Amino acid sequence: MTEKSEEKRYGRTLSIVVPCYNEQEVLPKTVSVLSEYLLSLVEKGKISGSSFLLFVNDGSADDTLKILKERSKAVENVCYISLSRNCGHQNALMAGLSTACPLSDMIVSIDADLQDDVNVIEQMVDEYADGAEIVYGVRGSRKSDTFFKRGTAQTYYRVLKSMGVKTIYNHADFRLMGKAAVEELLRYREKNLYIRGLIPELGFKTASVNYERKAREAGESKYPFNKMLALALNGITSFSIKPLRLIISIGAAVMIICLLAAAYAFISYLSGHVEKGWTSLILSIWFLGGVQLLSIGVIGEYIGKIYSEVKDRPLYCIEESDLKAAGEKMPGE
Repeated sequence: MTEKSEEKRYGRTLSIVVPCYNEQEVLPKTVSVLSEYLLSLVEKGKISGSSFLLFVNDGSADDTLKILKERSKAVENVCYISLSRNCGHQNALMAGLSTACPLSDMIVSIDADLQDDVNVIEQMVDEYADGAEIVYGVRGSRKSDTFFKRGTAQTYYRVLKSMGVKTIYNHADFRLMGKAAVEELLRYREKNLYIRGLIPELGFKTASVNYERKAREAGESKYPFNKMLALALNGITSFSIKPLRLIISIGAAVMIICLLAAAYAFISYLSGHVEKGWTSLILSIWFLGGVQLLSIGVIGEYIGKIYSEVKDRPLYCIEESDLKAAGEKMPGE
């Protein structure tokens, strides 16, 4: 890279988008750590002095918003937006990206729990300076996970791959995106968001940095098993129609089994070895009923997504904001 092009890529405005939902225990430390790190990058000349932190309050029921208001007044490079209700992590992240995009050259998204290693953000900025428009933060290992979580995560990635969904192994939502990539992402208008599946579809030059995920600093995880399962199902059904095709395969298999059973029953009738009983009949009814209910459920999941898309309701509503740290004036100023 020439000196001129290096100057063009370095020294640009970086925003760090942090979705928050009931994070009052860890939030003061998160603000402090990210704010100091942002200033260190400014001092190194890696980013411009106009860089800022953007926290997205996702309808928290605790003191998250109160803390953000206090920190935005006390810390120069901190700003926030607050959604009118809990819209979910993916929608909150999209709200942050759409707000930060006009004010930034590159955007890093990171969770508020400080489990992702903030120190690799500098490596992400370096990769961006070298021409990568998207830089993924990839976990080097899953040593910190429980056996159950590690096993389910590995199974999930295998299932996604088998369904033809493009995804980055051991990557969640810790990444850097250039302005062009974010603008392209915002053109996707679907309501059932699975951002980590959408981004590989954008087609920009990518890079990755490895890091080790830490233990949560404080508070409890806001992604229990049921939410993780819902996100996993959304990822599959939003990017693949293979489950629908699988229903056809199951139906064909059941038909073959039924034909074989009919042939066996006919031969038994001709040979005079017919056994009276209801066990086989009941089991076959239960089996076919289960297949039908499963098939209807899968089809219903897709119909439900069509229903959500057709309504075209907004993903979120910003109730209040303070973007002075990002260089945008508040109303009335």
